[in-house]
Amino acid sequence: MLKIVLCAAAVAVATLAGNPVFAQAATSKKELVARVLQLQQPGIEAMARNMAEQPAMQLMQAAGPALQRLPAERREAVARDIEADLRKYSEEAVPIVRDRAVKLAPSTIGALLEERFTEDELRQVIASLESPVLRKFQGMAPDMQRSIAEKLVAETKGDIEPKARAMQQSVAKRLGVPANAGGAASGPKK
Repeated sequence: MLKIVLCAAAVAVATLAGNPVFAQAATSKKELVARVLQLQQPGIEAMARNMAEQPAMQLMQAAGPALQRLPAERREAVARDIEADLRKYSEEAVPIVRDRAVKLAPSTIGALLEERFTEDELRQVIASLESPVLRKFQGMAPDMQRSIAEKLVAETKGDIEPKARAMQQSVAKRLGVPANAGGAASGPKK
């Protein structure tokens, strides 16, 4: 996300580079870097959330086959309990990792920005990040992702479902467990 946003910074360079009012808004390089970090904080927090939740996601994936081996009458209750454990973990872990990421950003990302960008370049990056057009574009991200995901699933479902079933049957055979016909993968998920 940070990479995309920094690339998008080039869009506003030509229009704001010569604006004298903007040039005086933040004078020191440290202030400019602090402003970029402030504008990037939602992306930093999202990255931290993903990192913090990754172990829970991996555990949930690993638990799936074990859940399938449980008696049907216990499966749903155990799945709910596991989901509650994972939710509790996320509620505790995400704030820790998020807050630490925000705290580390000045000494990591900020240091890179100070080292590799001039004051003028930082002003241009800020102008791009504050651009209403960029904000509108970023606001469309969920709609764009949903749009392509729906079309992708529709267009690949017929090709992917048989491959997913074959993979599931092969893995089940190797493990010596019956393939779960009702739980076969259904292709790419949205």
